[in-house]
Amino acid sequence: MKHLTLIISIVAGAILLSGCKKYLEHDHPTSISDAEWWNTSADATNALNSVYVGIPDGSSGRQLMFLSALSDEAVARQSTRGDYESYVKGLHNPTWNVGAGIWEDDFKDIRRACRFLENVDRCFMDDSLKFRYKYEARALRAYYHMELLLFFGGIPIVTTSVTPANSYLERNTESEVYDFIVSELTDCANNLPAVYVNADMKRISAGACWSLISRLALFYKKYEVARDAAKKVIDLGVYELYKTASNPRNSYADLFLYTGELNKERIFFRENTSGQQWLTFAPMGVGGKTVLSPTAAVVNNYETKQGKTIWELGPDSAAIYQRDPNYRNNRDPRLLASVMLPGQTFSSYVLKPFDASQTNLDRLGAQNATATGFWVKKYLDPKDRTGTRTLDYMIIRYAEILLNYVEALIELEQHHHPDVVKYLNEIRERATMPPVNVTVYNTQEKLRELVRRERQSELAFEGGRFYDIRRWGILGTVMNGQVYGAVDPATNEPVKVEARSCNEARDFRWPIPQREILANPMMEQNDLY
Repeated sequence: MKHLTLIISIVAGAILLSGCKKYLEHDHPTSISDAEWWNTSADATNALNSVYVGIPDGSSGRQLMFLSALSDEAVARQSTRGDYESYVKGLHNPTWNVGAGIWEDDFKDIRRACRFLENVDRCFMDDSLKFRYKYEARALRAYYHMELLLFFGGIPIVTTSVTPANSYLERNTESEVYDFIVSELTDCANNLPAVYVNADMKRISAGACWSLISRLALFYKKYEVARDAAKKVIDLGVYELYKTASNPRNSYADLFLYTGELNKERIFFRENTSGQQWLTFAPMGVGGKTVLSPTAAVVNNYETKQGKTIWELGPDSAAIYQRDPNYRNNRDPRLLASVMLPGQTFSSYVLKPFDASQTNLDRLGAQNATATGFWVKKYLDPKDRTGTRTLDYMIIRYAEILLNYVEALIELEQHHHPDVVKYLNEIRERATMPPVNVTVYNTQEKLRELVRRERQSELAFEGGRFYDIRRWGILGTVMNGQVYGAVDPATNEPVKVEARSCNEARDFRWPIPQREILANPMMEQNDLY
């Protein structure tokens, strides 16, 4: 028995050591060894594609459009898609599933990028392709660091595939992480192609790297960096605002449909998304589910076709436009391209959120129906009703870069620079809106007001508003108090959707996930969590 026990112990020890060795050398204990994997160009391509897997989608995975529900643009229901409601009510904590999921996903993607960079030299392949692949991996790794930084603040900078022996990592400062990301993306931008062709169009490019720098620098109020990076994108000469050749007036709406899917406006995008749009935005009456619903705040932001806000028209006119947002078809066309309103027809179905009949699947408050009386229309193409097709999702598009450039100029007190009005007018003209009224918008304060309104009209539900309200210092202002939806014709009052509670000092950052705190004694929690 003693001999048998010894033999069993030796065998078990060998298995344990073998298992540990596998854990240190593989992304998964049952995967093949590095020596077996890293051989050919195809192996390198497949490994790099696994790094691209982490690119977020609009309505699945890390679902960027759901960030609208953490701002004043939308509300989210159905906790199975993430408990966004807890954040806006101030009830989120270190066990919050949205933050924990993004933390885990991004660090998993960072590890894949690191493993690629550590092993790709083993592959026999064209040197120029290998050179490009390395910069793609570094750019993606920087992007995943950037996502984490913008949500959590300072995080560990990870440039090697971490093993259990060295997994206790401290958080780097925000400044250190910012500098790392900008340095990496700058180097990648200088070595990646300005444009790809055919199947490679989805890959991260020089333009995407400069665009990410512009977005990050704007958040941290590094306006010169944001301006210069955006200008580099413009000067590449490969991007332009999409316009439908057959009917330019439909250009903005078509941009988010299959009609305009292949365009030169998209800078960084996810190809062939999950097809969750119909089960995220569409009315129940057409076989959809409404998880994300626009608020009155985003609807009321759109100007009239004369370039006036509804508030500038006086209280009586403002009340009319609140009751009937598209009164006399006199609103910025981007409203109807982005939002479906009560009484509209979509896919041969009339939307009646205030019809309380039990047979009306889309009555306000019904399960899987709108929570506000409005519906998101962006990226909702009737062709997706069958679930057989999937639209590409644009993570960054050229219109945002033009707005970044303009905002940076304004904040640098260069608001008289001709490019400010030039690029605002290009965006407004594509939407068939009148040019900037320079007799009104001719000071830094007034142009700041205009560009902020223009950002929401142009970029609604694309996720950027969550970053904007934080960097502008209005998080506590717009995320506290009652949220309203459409005006109920029976009461002539907007429906009350939910009461929100925001502690700006705490909620500016997300909590570090509790399981990370428990697993890593070097990890520190964000303030007030």
